[in-house]
Amino acid sequence: MATKQIEIPSIGPVTLFKRRGNRSLRLSISADGEVRVSLPMWVPYKAGEQFVISKARWIAENRTQHETLVLKHGHGIGKAHRLSFEPQTMATKVNARIVENEVRILYPIAQATHDREVQAAAHKASIRALRKEAAALLPQRLEALANQTGYQYADVGVKQLKSRWGSCNSNREITLNLYLMQLPWHLIDYVLVHELVHTKVMQHGTPFWAEMEKFMPDAKQLRKQMSAYRPTLSPIARGMA
Repeated sequence: MATKQIEIPSIGPVTLFKRRGNRSLRLSISADGEVRVSLPMWVPYKAGEQFVISKARWIAENRTQHETLVLKHGHGIGKAHRLSFEPQTMATKVNARIVENEVRILYPIAQATHDREVQAAAHKASIRALRKEAAALLPQRLEALANQTGYQYADVGVKQLKSRWGSCNSNREITLNLYLMQLPWHLIDYVLVHELVHTKVMQHGTPFWAEMEKFMPDAKQLRKQMSAYRPTLSPIARGMA
């Protein structure tokens, strides 16, 4: 995969990357606010730069949504964890720990939950909770789906990916995004089957989707549902028991 880093005034750093199989330009903003553009191999980098400039308003709006995300007491993280903000009278610094299914953020009583330091600790701990869930559940689910569909893969790993839900290389090694734990289970299965199909058909196209629809007849409908989600931290307001 060929990549290029550029700097655009008023937007900042942008990563342009070319990937075989891409048919159009795609713009995304990673969990940490990085702007990324995926281009077909034959499209010049300059076209990617102009594409970013034309989307400056959209980038600003979506970055603002990300930056204003405030984690709150009782927010659900992934499938099983929830956040607990706990002020401590004797604390001198912010501390975060995961105790069973609870992500506990301990902070000095003089601070507030919306303080930058407290929020940063909550974000990092939430990612750790998602990674824990993903490592425990996704490989098991992938193996079960592989047994059902007959696909074979060489290895599976879990990472915090910036713009993709998963990937599969030519060695049939699958990487899954820890943010998958925030999706409904039927969409998690869609992504897992998608990567399993890549062990047989690497490129997207008619043969790929025909293979997908053998096991998921509604694959294209599920693909549309996926567009409503982004691989970033998106807690659920569950409330505290």
